[in-house]
Amino acid sequence: MTKLSCDITILGGGPAGYVAAIRSAQLGAKVVLIEAKELGGVCMNVGCIPTKALLKTSETVAAIHKSKEFGIISGVETINWNAAVDRKNRIVKNLNMGLEQLILAKGITLIKGKGRMTSNRKICIQTAEELIEVSSEKIILTTGSAPMLPSIKGIEAEGVITSNEALSLEHIPKSMVIVGAGVIGLEFASMMHSLGSKITVIEINDQILPSEDIEMASELLKIMKRQGIAFKLSAEVTEIQTTELGLEINYKMGEKNKVQTCEKVLIAVGRKLNTDMFGDLLFNTEKGAIVVNESMETNIEGIYAAGDLTGGQLLAHLAFMEGKIAAENALGYKSRLNYGAVPSCIYTNPEIASVGMTEDEAKEAGISVKVGRFNFRNNGRALTLGEREGFVKVIANQENIIIGGQILGVNASEMISELTLAITLKANASDLADMIHPHPSLSEAIWEACGDLIGRAIHAL
Repeated sequence: MTKLSCDITILGGGPAGYVAAIRSAQLGAKVVLIEAKELGGVCMNVGCIPTKALLKTSETVAAIHKSKEFGIISGVETINWNAAVDRKNRIVKNLNMGLEQLILAKGITLIKGKGRMTSNRKICIQTAEELIEVSSEKIILTTGSAPMLPSIKGIEAEGVITSNEALSLEHIPKSMVIVGAGVIGLEFASMMHSLGSKITVIEINDQILPSEDIEMASELLKIMKRQGIAFKLSAEVTEIQTTELGLEINYKMGEKNKVQTCEKVLIAVGRKLNTDMFGDLLFNTEKGAIVVNESMETNIEGIYAAGDLTGGQLLAHLAFMEGKIAAENALGYKSRLNYGAVPSCIYTNPEIASVGMTEDEAKEAGISVKVGRFNFRNNGRALTLGEREGFVKVIANQENIIIGGQILGVNASEMISELTLAITLKANASDLADMIHPHPSLSEAIWEACGDLIGRAIHAL
């Protein structure tokens, strides 16, 4: 067994882990980073990046279908799925290589292997060649999460997949049932529908995206239905069977038993946290997530946790910041994170992006709110893009301080940062309403929504 010692050991090389490693190195620490698979975690390898690469393919197909509106007579002759997957793989590989070079350039010791804690100061790693023991005074746990499989009879059938396998399908399925109308389920619904699959989404709740603003979620549901995606809400899958016609999904809606046949079933009902490498250490947990304080430290002194492992919003960009905060606090700094200004993005067609409180959350917290709205159908840039769907919604308290915002529409993910900054700086709606926005631009919808909130929107009745 090889024995190493360092200032800080990080278990897990995903967004939280590699950022924690880089930040620790920037602060002068001797760092060991342990990763069992590929650097970048779920996000870079089987999540954010590869899905957006394939999403670009689906968006291009959708744009070609709309080309007649722009005076172009064209059509999609063939979708070369293998070429799209190859492009996705190249992007991921390039990012992997770049990240590994960055880690090594920072002087970080990278160990590829399965790590397991043997004490509150030691981690053993089984690599392909040997067993390594790393000792350090501080440890940051960033082991992430994996797709969760519900207890459904027949779920092990061939053709039942998770988001991991969906990224490497051999061909575009003619039909797909997606179990779960959360973020992952709806993103794949949009993408695969644009690529030509017949999509049915089955959701146990009575609405899609239960954690999002209900007004936004309801409008997105209407849009996706108009696009041709079928939804079965308040429905529970009871069994999956293999038949000559494909996979048969048995589900229950109220008192009625129903059946749907398809080529593939995508399970997208959430994620489970990776906690099987902590040995006999007894961490305080809540709903399976490790409990941390505002310094990202666990109940065991000197051990910190960040990213998906701590529960809450499972977002790569939040994990980045939690990894940074954990590293700084582990090395003696006093850093804190503002959880009231964490943006989230859903890459459906159209996109949804949100930050801060929803209208309902604010009311439940006892806050008397003001709400401003502006529809993209009244925005010149949206009309020139042929993207008329959706609207911007801004939430403020009675002093007009912005406390939340939601955007449903094209490029919502690129627009939400303005509202994130507004919440971070405790900006007044009048600050954004008085700020000059470029014309024509989609960002003018935020300007108008803030104007609407204080009673002086320009392009609204």
